Amino acid sequence: MNASHRPTPPKRLVPFAAVTSALCAVVTTAAGADACSVRSSDVPPAVVELYTSEGCNSCPPADRWLSSLKSQPAVVALAFHVDYWDRLGWKDRFASPAYTQRQAEQQASNGARFSYTPQVVVDGRDRTDWPALRAPLAGPRAPAGVEVTLQRDGAQVTATVSTRAGGPARLAAYWAVTEQDHASAVQAGENAGANLHHDYVVRDYRTVAAWAASTGTPHVVGYTLPPGATASHPRTVNLVIVDAATGRPVQAVKTAC
Repeated sequence: MNASHRPTPPKRLVPFAAVTSALCAVVTTAAGADACSVRSSDVPPAVVELYTSEGCNSCPPADRWLSSLKSQPAVVALAFHVDYWDRLGWKDRFASPAYTQRQAEQQASNGARFSYTPQVVVDGRDRTDWPALRAPLAGPRAPAGVEVTLQRDGAQVTATVSTRAGGPARLAAYWAVTEQDHASAVQAGENAGANLHHDYVVRDYRTVAAWAASTGTPHVVGYTLPPGATASHPRTVNLVIVDAATGRPVQAVKTAC
């Protein structure tokens, strides 16, 4: 593709390097097929965001890399399909302008000079060295200053967020529902003729307004799952808590019930 057809923001290839991340665990208690309770771990999981598109020919390796994280339960993985590639011949059915907006907004805090695809953000930091990040995402992680209990009853999901001493003064959050095992036969654009596989595809994304965190006073946030779940594309409900001052994750929890 020549420069005159390059979308804005542009894509770029990234170098290999090393990584630091961490392992942790969540405790899940199932109470039924669509009811469960999950409590966050003392050590927060790594939050990995991929900004990708079916119209970008350098994105499939990053999609495959994200799929490799299935072996790591201590990771919250999210694939945001952006829509600025759609005008170049192939409309990505998973893309949303909301995901493009999120990528642009996160640029202010993640260290990237511009938005691009594929972009990998780990714990709120732009990681151009993503091809070298191998399982497990290991490394020392400090205990979280936030604890979350997530409860689901049918389509209703409720999170109780408690702040510990030394935690952030203000918190914010976002919900992301992801699906696994999607496939697309791309018929146009840079990936014409390719059969692409996607995991951790974000199908719904909702922000939670910032609030003043108070030790000893839990904050409750709710979410209603949209319809559309199928057995062939398992869903996971993810809640990421961020420091409102920096935009970086301080805790995350997920449930696939």
